[in-house]
Amino acid sequence: MTSAPAGTLRSAARFVASGFGSGYAPVASGTVTSALALAVGLVLMHLSPWLLAAAALVSVVGGWWAIELAAVEGDPGWVTIDEVAGQWITLLGLTELSFMGVLAAFVLFRVLDITKPGPIGWADRWKSPAGVMADDVLAGAIGAVVLRVAVYAGGGL
Repeated sequence: MTSAPAGTLRSAARFVASGFGSGYAPVASGTVTSALALAVGLVLMHLSPWLLAAAALVSVVGGWWAIELAAVEGDPGWVTIDEVAGQWITLLGLTELSFMGVLAAFVLFRVLDITKPGPIGWADRWKSPAGVMADDVLAGAIGAVVLRVAVYAGGGL
C-alpha cells in the first residue's frame, strides 16, 4: 500500500487550515469564515445539537492537525479553521435557534476573537498550532457561556 505524496497531504492540510478555502478571502477572512461557519453550524444544530458538538470537536482536532501538517508559522490571516471551531462552539450556547440568538452568537464570537480579552489573549500568545486553535476555542467557550447565561437570565435569545 502506498501513501499519498507529502505535497498532496500538505496541500490538503493547507485547505483545511484555510477554513476550506475561505481564509483566502481578500478582506476580513476571519469574519468571512465565521459567517460561513455560522451558516453550516445552523444546519448542523437544526439537525442535532450533538451533531454540531461533534463537528466542533472534529474541527478543533482536525484544525490542529492541519496547521501542524501544513507547517504553518505563526498565525497568518489565511488560517481560519480556528474561526470555524470557535463559531461552532459559541453556537452551542444557544438552547434554540432564533434570529437574535444567532446574531448574538456571531457578534459575540467575533468581538471576543478580535479583542482577545483575558485568557483568550494569553492563549493567542502561544506560538504553536495549539495556540492558533486555543484562542478561538476559548473565545467560543466564553461566548457559549455568556449566551447560556443570557438565555437563563431571561435574555430572550
